Amino acid sequence: MASNTDGPARYAPREQEDSLRPMATGWTVFAAVLMFFGGVMAVLQGITAIAKDNLIVVTHNYAYTFNVTSWGWIHLILGALIAVAGLALFTGATWARFVGIAVAGLGMIANFLWLPYYPFWAILLIFIDVAVIWALCAGMTRRAGREY
Repeated sequence: MASNTDGPARYAPREQEDSLRPMATGWTVFAAVLMFFGGVMAVLQGITAIAKDNLIVVTHNYAYTFNVTSWGWIHLILGALIAVAGLALFTGATWARFVGIAVAGLGMIANFLWLPYYPFWAILLIFIDVAVIWALCAGMTRRAGREY
């Protein structure tokens, strides 16, 4: 009877363990879901600003004033990028995590600049973007088959 000095199979090398997990788990899935729904909300925000720009009340004397229709296009494009990056996160790809952090940061900046136009909606999307960035950064370490 031959003895196995490597130990049981459950103590597989880290490379083999990571290759057996092609799908996203834990905080990455949380971030992907938030990104998808946050992106859809930003797209709806952009459509509202484009189609019904007289619906949105604009405050005066704000440092970052733009045409509401221009902001609508910015939110529409950024929202679509955020939603697509959120869907890409479900694959567990590392590039999707970094792209997700980048587009969530851009979304957070765009919503900060959108504050005087629609404050409640902008604050809600800023909080979603902060949660996404935190979840993507928190889920970067894998140890013993778990994400922290």
